[in-house]
Amino acid sequence: MVIVSEKAFQPWQVLADYESQRAGLQGQIGASAVFVGTMRTVNQGRTIEAMTLEHYPGMTEKYLKLVCSEAGEKWQILDSFVQHRYGRILPDEPIVLVAVWSQHRDSAFKACRYIIDELKTRAPFWKQEQTGEGSHWVEKNT
Repeated sequence: MVIVSEKAFQPWQVLADYESQRAGLQGQIGASAVFVGTMRTVNQGRTIEAMTLEHYPGMTEKYLKLVCSEAGEKWQILDSFVQHRYGRILPDEPIVLVAVWSQHRDSAFKACRYIIDELKTRAPFWKQEQTGEGSHWVEKNT
């Protein structure tokens, strides 16, 4: 499942809610890998006060679903979940949640890392950082 939303979220509550809806996987899951990305206050030596993430609705969700599907083809996973924010985000607020469930930890870890790495480098998001000196668009994601 993929959710792209402007609304702030609590990753651990979202994860608990999602897991409670997946009764069909009870007894099959041997490993869960979870990544939560939050907004930090420093990037490339600059102090960041806030950032704005923009995306292309429809295209972003389609791309994230494709990445999750690719992860499922590369590793034996049972399920994956991505929630990503857009809009104005403040320091310490969660930006992204990636979760992967598998029978084995190696597949869960590798698939989770693949999803977040693909998301960070290729997903259609555009980031504008606000600093004390003004705002600027980030040309390249880390």
